[in-house]
Amino acid sequence: MYLLIINPRSGGGAGGRTWHAVEAMLQARGTAYEALFTQSADSAESQVLHALARREDWRAAIVVGGDGTVHSVLGALRRRGVALAVIPAGSGNDTARGFGIPLAAGAALDAALQDRCLEADLLSGADGLTLTAVASGFDAQVAVNVNRSRYKRLCNAIGAGRLAYLIGILHTLMTFKPCRVSVTCDGKEQAFEKAWLVSVCNLPSYGGGLLICPQAKAGDGLLDVCVVHGLSRGQLLRLLPTVVKGKHTQLPFVTMLSGRSAAVRFAEPRQAIGDGESLGTVPQAVRCEPGALRVLSPLASAQGAARPCSASG
Repeated sequence: MYLLIINPRSGGGAGGRTWHAVEAMLQARGTAYEALFTQSADSAESQVLHALARREDWRAAIVVGGDGTVHSVLGALRRRGVALAVIPAGSGNDTARGFGIPLAAGAALDAALQDRCLEADLLSGADGLTLTAVASGFDAQVAVNVNRSRYKRLCNAIGAGRLAYLIGILHTLMTFKPCRVSVTCDGKEQAFEKAWLVSVCNLPSYGGGLLICPQAKAGDGLLDVCVVHGLSRGQLLRLLPTVVKGKHTQLPFVTMLSGRSAAVRFAEPRQAIGDGESLGTVPQAVRCEPGALRVLSPLASAQGAARPCSASG
């Protein structure tokens, strides 16, 4: 039995449209499932916990939604030990990208029903669990501005979620001011002047495929940190295209770190986000929790450590 967790509002309504297609495919296959529609991000975890407690033989929880929907149920899945599958229907869909899950609903459903899992790390902090990245500073402010905007809905309507983030970057660039930041990674503190952003990553990308930490691997037991600092607005604007392909990491105003824990403290109030969802303001402290989640992924067949989800579910 599969638990389908559906956010019909994700991706400007893409979640609902995707669910209608997935429902028809499940019925055609004769797959046993139960559908759960999330009412809000605040209540999603309790809804999922209640549903998972009703039986012990769940094969997986399949989220039909975006990164924010996945974020809202991580605590429930970890607590109950149920594997995660994703049918992407959001704006960014970086969880799907990070695990090689196709963006097309039919192919994503095929991957979800293959019963092959990877063990993935989670980022744990005072505000809960995060799967993709905890970002603070400029990029977090971009996400906040995008989520509040009208252009996000328009971009989602035409299937151009990444475009919304690019517009948001230009929007935020006009008003954001860099400041000093302290980053402590595995107990070693470093200070950076005129810092624009600090991203603590578990997966390579966020913001619809921006490769902020291209070397990040979800199952290596480490978090990866990108600090962008000491550059002008013009230089930042020229840097942004290089992030699309992850070519920014060798630039002199980009510092890359890695470790098992990271704490970020800006000299002035700065927004922070996890999986694209607001975490309030910095300071933020997170640690890597190795192997805390099992994820159904097409990448599993290429890795010797992969195993059937039923082996520990």
